[in-house]
Amino acid sequence: MGQLQRQRVAQLATLLYYVVICSCLTIELSSAQQQPKLEIYPTQEVQRKPVGKPLILTCRPTVPDQALVTDLQWKDNMNNTILPKPTGRNHPPMYTETLPGESLGVMITSLLPEMGGQYYCTASYANTEILQTSVTIKTYVAITWTNAPENQFPILGDDYVVKCEVKADPNPTIDWLRNGDPIRTDAKHVVQTHGLLIRDVAETDDGTYTCRAAVIETGELLERIIRVEVYIRPVITHLPSTLEAVEGKPFAANCTALGKPVPEISWIKDSVQLNVANADRFKVNAQTGLLTISSVTQEDYDTYTCIAKNDAGVTDKKAQLNVLVRPSVYELYNVTGVSGKEVAITCRSKGRPAPEITFRRWGTEQQYTAGVQMDDERIQLEQHFDDDRGESTGTLRIARSQRTDDGLYQCIATNKGDTAYKTGHIAIEFPPDFTHMKELPPVFSWEQRKANLSCLAMGIPNATIEWRWNGRNIKDLFDTNLKIEGTGPRSDLIVHPVTRQYYSAYKCIATNIHGTAEHDMQLKEARVPDFVSAAVPRQLTATTITFDIRGPATELGLPILAFSVQYKEALNPDWSTALNRSWSPDSPYIVEGLRPQTMYSFRFAARNQVGLGNWGVNQQQSTPRRSAPEEPKPLHSPVQNDKEEPVVVSPYSDHFELRWGVPADNGEPIDRYQVKYCPGVKMAGTWHELEDRCKTIEVVETTSYQMIDLSGNTYYRIELKAHNAIGYSSPASIIMKTTRGIDVIQVAERPVLSSAAIVGIAVGGVLLLLFIVDLLCCVTVHMGVMAAMCRKAKRSPSEIDDEAKLGRDEKEPLRTPTGSIKQNSTIEFDGRFVHSRSGEIIGKNSAV
Repeated sequence: MGQLQRQRVAQLATLLYYVVICSCLTIELSSAQQQPKLEIYPTQEVQRKPVGKPLILTCRPTVPDQALVTDLQWKDNMNNTILPKPTGRNHPPMYTETLPGESLGVMITSLLPEMGGQYYCTASYANTEILQTSVTIKTYVAITWTNAPENQFPILGDDYVVKCEVKADPNPTIDWLRNGDPIRTDAKHVVQTHGLLIRDVAETDDGTYTCRAAVIETGELLERIIRVEVYIRPVITHLPSTLEAVEGKPFAANCTALGKPVPEISWIKDSVQLNVANADRFKVNAQTGLLTISSVTQEDYDTYTCIAKNDAGVTDKKAQLNVLVRPSVYELYNVTGVSGKEVAITCRSKGRPAPEITFRRWGTEQQYTAGVQMDDERIQLEQHFDDDRGESTGTLRIARSQRTDDGLYQCIATNKGDTAYKTGHIAIEFPPDFTHMKELPPVFSWEQRKANLSCLAMGIPNATIEWRWNGRNIKDLFDTNLKIEGTGPRSDLIVHPVTRQYYSAYKCIATNIHGTAEHDMQLKEARVPDFVSAAVPRQLTATTITFDIRGPATELGLPILAFSVQYKEALNPDWSTALNRSWSPDSPYIVEGLRPQTMYSFRFAARNQVGLGNWGVNQQQSTPRRSAPEEPKPLHSPVQNDKEEPVVVSPYSDHFELRWGVPADNGEPIDRYQVKYCPGVKMAGTWHELEDRCKTIEVVETTSYQMIDLSGNTYYRIELKAHNAIGYSSPASIIMKTTRGIDVIQVAERPVLSSAAIVGIAVGGVLLLLFIVDLLCCVTVHMGVMAAMCRKAKRSPSEIDDEAKLGRDEKEPLRTPTGSIKQNSTIEFDGRFVHSRSGEIIGKNSAV
């Protein structure tokens, strides 16, 4: 019981204690609210503020009645009243300003170190009580970077201080970091008061550095990021000490420099100290160092300085520009020498440096070398140089000159600037010469036709010519049948052989200042050819006979122009009814249009310009009976040979055009051809055909067939037969192989012209153009195909009849002449047809 009472007494005492405490606090608060005072905001009694920053301090009365507050003002650290803000634009460094809520603020636009101290705010309350409070301002200098550029550029190889100068009060402490790691003083780095010293700067020192400043008293910490880029002094890496330019030509020279940053390059002409970038004809690329001159002159000769400059330094290098003068040949005269004696041609040239002179024959590339020539010791090249005057001389000497030395010679003058050319002529005089006429055949004439004996003497100077006959000068004979045209170097003797005495030798005599030469020329009488030596049948068909003909054993001067044959049935004794055919000597000798199983008589003769020779080589030959045609001949040449037989290769993989020639029909006309082709393979040297894939085609009225839908890289055996009313010929067989692959056929989306149509249109256009051109030629100059057709239509019946006697079967026999033949003809073979022309024939070195 006593214990319980004691606990209750204690609780009651505690409660009483708390009641007393609360009553005291209430009395204290009530007294404070009623006590008038001034309060300064911010409320700290000591204000630490950085120099240079603006500042506002506010003084607010805390009184029961604001209306009783008078004379509210601020006093500075010198106890001077701070005046209100004056009207106008200029603000004093410190002033007061009434603020809302009956407060008075002091405004400091920029805090100065001397503004530190105690500031007072005073006021009068109810004119009976003076109110006052104060605040202390302590100034400090904030961390300020006074010399710490954010980008700094040390030079390779130098010692460099990365600048970081800091101002603060109290004094700050400085440390350095790179890539977040602290930098300590060592052999490479030294941390100094105003920066970081880097010894022997290398390119690896590039990077980002951090300068960190801290003021322990104020707790201020500030970092400065500095980017360090190592610069390299410029170095000129390429500039020859001597430069060479050619006068009148463009010129370019490179001055190459390395450095960081890239150096800027300029060129200075030393003699006048001129930056040539501003001069006419000059251009300088400051980035690459390329100097160009549009057209070099002699005045450009000088020493030039190439200057390379960047932020790390300057360097220069000098070069001598020599101006080369292109060579020119100012003297080269044509010269004349005499065969067997020395001849020399001299060439003079100028340029700088003095050109080297050589020669070469016109039309050749090989030049003569200085001294005696290895391939011809007769020829020697002499060279002389005058470097001071820039002149040189070259002389080409030829000892014991020959006619072959005559010609054009090119002088070649060469120096570093260019090459000059000039051409001169060496003429070699020599006595008359008839060597070129030694192999000429005699001149022929017949039937008193005039003959032209041409004499051409080679010689320099030109020779004069005279003619002699039987030892006498023809000019002195006054013979009207001998006429001389020209006296040299060509002279023609026109002989009219009215009697046989004129068929003899004539002498041509040529003379010039170096000698005389003679040449004998023969005028002979031409005759008709002798008998044909032989005519042997080589190939017989039912309607044709092919002969091998050998001409006369000896030709009497004039060449054979044609071979003629007369033929008739053996049972017919009258040669006057025989048919005739003529061929040129190089044509196939085929008699066509014969009747099967018939005996014929043949006789042969040769023709020259004089006429037709005597008939000879009489023989009889019978034709075989009518039969199937001869085997046709495919017109394909094998391009690949197998071991057993030739192979024709098609240029296509899926088609092949078979072409063949028309064979002899053996008495019955050919009405069609049969083409059979089968694919196959060779196994163990034996040909195996795939019979189920063979195709047989009948071809009419053409000699070609397009095989289509073939397989690529496949062999085909092709058999070709000709057919007439009697039957098929023996087969002609070839092996054909297609190429590998498959031709791509594209289907056109819209109708297009085929290749054949395009070719046809093109051919038609060409033919139309040719027709127009031929028509214009016919109208204007009477030439061309149409003009020839018009002339042919106007020929006389006798000419037409004469042509009809050669080259085809004749209704009238070719009669043997009893006297001299007055009408001549020519027969020519062009490889397909025999052409004959009537009229008199006059050829070179023949009678005229």
